[in-house]
Amino acid sequence: MHIPDGYLSPQTCVAMYVVAIPFWMMAAKKVKRELTTKTVPLLSVFAAFSFVIMMFNAPVPGGTTAHAVGGTLMAVILGPWAACIGVSSALLIQAIFFGDGGILTFGANCFNMAIILPFVGYGVYRLIARSASYDSSRQWIGAAVGSYVGINTAALAAAIELGLQPLFFHTANGTPLYCPYGLSQAIPAMLIAHMTVAGCAEVVVTGGVILFMQKAMPGFISQIHPIEVV
Repeated sequence: MHIPDGYLSPQTCVAMYVVAIPFWMMAAKKVKRELTTKTVPLLSVFAAFSFVIMMFNAPVPGGTTAHAVGGTLMAVILGPWAACIGVSSALLIQAIFFGDGGILTFGANCFNMAIILPFVGYGVYRLIARSASYDSSRQWIGAAVGSYVGINTAALAAAIELGLQPLFFHTANGTPLYCPYGLSQAIPAMLIAHMTVAGCAEVVVTGGVILFMQKAMPGFISQIHPIEVV
């Protein structure tokens, strides 16, 4: 889902930074206030885990990639605000040191993978597992379903960002200046790849980790208090 530089206009990149910055500021404030000595190492571990699984990506026609992210998993354990910080940190390291995603498009990539994905995934998880005990199967099922919905919503957002480029940014004769693929091409390319491959990988990672923690470390999840949306 990483969008490289050159596929979004400077105007779009600036707009995405403007949208992402308030989330980063709020996330930093909430994480600083609510994380404890027990959860700080967990945030680092999950951020590193997200970094690793995002490195296993496959190219998608239209100028981006498909891969698991782990954002919903992080949101379920630590809360969506902590996930925003964790995934953003992983994306920043990838962009600077590995060229995976651009610097100008960093705001857009974070908006898609560090904001939309964990918040949507966490919202779906809460709808399914809100009243369930921490050892209930609804916990891992809700996390798995939330991760699938979250990553595909993020993929849709990336597809729209790419697909709008030739509509608004082109030469006088209609030649696209940035991403050359319109909505009719970008949306199917992104959603097919994520609904069939990346989404399934996200489900296995998220549901599998939560289920493992329920079996191997009963009661551990209940000891961690996620940083809620409100």
